[in-house]
Amino acid sequence: MSENNSFVGSKIKGIRETKNLSIEEVAESSGLSIDQIASIENGQNMPSLGPLIKIARALGVRLGTFMDDNDALGPVVCRAEDRERDSSISFSNGATDARKHMEYHPLAQQKAGRHMEPFVIDIHPEEAPEFQLSAHEGEEFIYVMQGEVEIVYGKETYHLKEGDSIFYDSIVKHHVHGAPGKSAKILAVVYIPF
Repeated sequence: MSENNSFVGSKIKGIRETKNLSIEEVAESSGLSIDQIASIENGQNMPSLGPLIKIARALGVRLGTFMDDNDALGPVVCRAEDRERDSSISFSNGATDARKHMEYHPLAQQKAGRHMEPFVIDIHPEEAPEFQLSAHEGEEFIYVMQGEVEIVYGKETYHLKEGDSIFYDSIVKHHVHGAPGKSAKILAVVYIPF
């Protein structure tokens, strides 16, 4: 468990308690289990973005609220050297093996009131990926910076190589992962209407 994972969990717990909501109420309105929310709050489990978006909606906040450092009103510049130095946030990619994960490097943590969440994501190689598709409101744009990725979107599977991109409606069940045995680095921008 990384320090940032526990930061996200404690942020969720803090917002829930500030709004005087029980874990049971958040579970009911998000459609997630009580155990799942408790393990996220305790920093034991870091889910994929889908469940986090459902928790954000249940709490009435933006997804980015869970990752914000502070709120800047003007432009936010993220330097490459800062991104590499700053610790990332690791999310499970919904795989059955919790060791399989992606490292998210948020690019706009300081930007207040944003509707887009841009990330550089390092995807670790898997030989035989097992995953769960997720769906949520909004749109996603992915650009492959290095390596190869597969995107399962509905009943289709798209194979993307370096320089390729994809833009899709995230309400359709989907999953992003490295091509079997391949690592990748992608730029992902998630738009969530609020």
